[in-house]
Amino acid sequence: MFVFCVLSIFIGFFMITIPAVLWDLTESWKSKDAREPSNSYILTSRILGGFSILLGIIGFADLFG
Repeated sequence: MFVFCVLSIFIGFFMITIPAVLWDLTESWKSKDAREPSNSYILTSRILGGFSILLGIIGFADLFG
């Protein structure tokens, strides 16, 4: 459970701070014309990153609480 919480917080932080790199790693190969992620992709990535961090914090609270 501890590893899941740390991983969740790490991935969430990554999604919030640098969503363009995440897009390069996971989505850029799907389109030959796209050069950068759309604004909706960045917004969605940041929202889901926030939920991921929240999930990790809740996991820590359950683990140590």
